[in-house]
Amino acid sequence: MTHNPFYISRQQLMREEYKARINRVIDYIDTHIDQELSLDTLAGVANFSRFHFFRIFQAITGETLNQFIQRVRVEKAAAQLIQNPKKSITEIAFDCGFSGSATFARAFKETYNMNASQWRSGGFIDYSNVCKTNSNNCKTSGKDGKECNASFNYINNESTTTNNWRNTMQNKTQNYLPVNVAVKDQPEWTVAYIRHIGPYKGDVNLFGNLFNKLFKWAEPRGLLRFPETKVLSIYHDDPNITDENKLRVSVGITVEKATPVDGEIGKMTLAAGKYAYGRFEIAGDQFQQAWDTLCGAWLPESGYQPADGPAFELCHNNCNEHPEHKFIVDLCIPVKPL
Repeated sequence: MTHNPFYISRQQLMREEYKARINRVIDYIDTHIDQELSLDTLAGVANFSRFHFFRIFQAITGETLNQFIQRVRVEKAAAQLIQNPKKSITEIAFDCGFSGSATFARAFKETYNMNASQWRSGGFIDYSNVCKTNSNNCKTSGKDGKECNASFNYINNESTTTNNWRNTMQNKTQNYLPVNVAVKDQPEWTVAYIRHIGPYKGDVNLFGNLFNKLFKWAEPRGLLRFPETKVLSIYHDDPNITDENKLRVSVGITVEKATPVDGEIGKMTLAAGKYAYGRFEIAGDQFQQAWDTLCGAWLPESGYQPADGPAFELCHNNCNEHPEHKFIVDLCIPVKPL
């Protein structure tokens, strides 16, 4: 049988539309995790019939709707237990959408094989180190004979102006890198994105393909307006808590709120608030060291703690144009006073 190119193209478009609708549901769950998440509400967000929504969600994500919501709630609670030591376990349970402390205790024990108190007092070390976000956005360096991500040919060199408090980290140990950290008030950003669910550590081709696909969509629409347009990778989960097959990462660009999106291109909001921006100039294999420096060295001495919301990387250059093939990047985390 001869393949019909139009049929294949239409089939692909339909698949992308389904993924985009489910991504909208996932974004809604993330931002309303402390609320009741009814089937009718979430089916409405996806614009699917409630009778078919369950099956479609499971087919695309590999989890039932209830499994996904439960997992996200437990993982958010696990992160809060580490990041907010003064907050009671009961408060955290309610903030993550659990109906009561007993329900939360059962779910937490089933997930981590320990109770929340044990996790908070050091059990989490078996699963994670605080703020160790495995970021692998084009992390092979041309200096080593490998190609940098071609998508960064679009990005101009750009410096971020910071008028707030600034702290220069010293290289205290061989594991920490020099960094300038600025804590500043960031306005709300609207981000057009493509999302990947699954492993991403060390997968340079994955990030390259995602960014190239995003830019091919954005360029003819006049959305790449450097230096105003920000290019970022958003990490929705802690890879030391979430199973790597369920990790979510979104590569995106900032756009106007009214910008229409289509197909697998989604649109999300990064909330306004205080963010710590750590500016690094690093080789492709130093991203983990950079995150360790920001979260393991600077954060504990800063007077701040992580706030709710995803961490992200803000890219400022094309590494191929750097004399040492290095990346100029801000690693960004939402923060609040300790």
